[in-house]
Amino acid sequence: MSRHPPHPEHSGEAITIMKVDPILDAGVVVTSSAQEVSGKLADRCSAYFDNISPPLKWTGVPDVKAWAVVVEDPDAPREQPFVHWMIWNIQGELRSLPEGLPNSDFLVTPQGGVQGRNDMGGFGWFGPRPPAGHGVHRYYFQVFALDEPIDMDPETSLAELQKALKAHTLAKGEMMATYEAPKPQ
Repeated sequence: MSRHPPHPEHSGEAITIMKVDPILDAGVVVTSSAQEVSGKLADRCSAYFDNISPPLKWTGVPDVKAWAVVVEDPDAPREQPFVHWMIWNIQGELRSLPEGLPNSDFLVTPQGGVQGRNDMGGFGWFGPRPPAGHGVHRYYFQVFALDEPIDMDPETSLAELQKALKAHTLAKGEMMATYEAPKPQ
């Protein structure tokens, strides 16, 4: 009889925010009305349900020219964290994203926003869908304040985006939400 560990096997790689050192000491506070008091992300944002991007809000810092958001799941049973969302060139004066952004590469709103590919191969948001029986996964919503927009196309890899973030991040912050596969009815 084999015993399985009570929690998921984690990817061995650090998430993006751990690899980027900001220029300023100021932090960015990130929140979402789609996060329940328990920390769980609302079902409507999960790929098990409606798969819509959650609304996000964050605090500002001086001299921001653009924002970038990366959402990763380090609890995915693979070597690299699972990328759920990459979006950059959000206008510097903005402090939020609305719920339900379209899954397209170039966004009309917010104007100038560019979305890269998630690890399912599509552009934009791919909501949590941890394997059944794999336990609770953590989803890190990482927000980066940039000193200039990033001149990269939607086919940019996370590794390339990370290089740009390392060069241009003024401040950073994160929100961690959780999600677990729904129990069979």
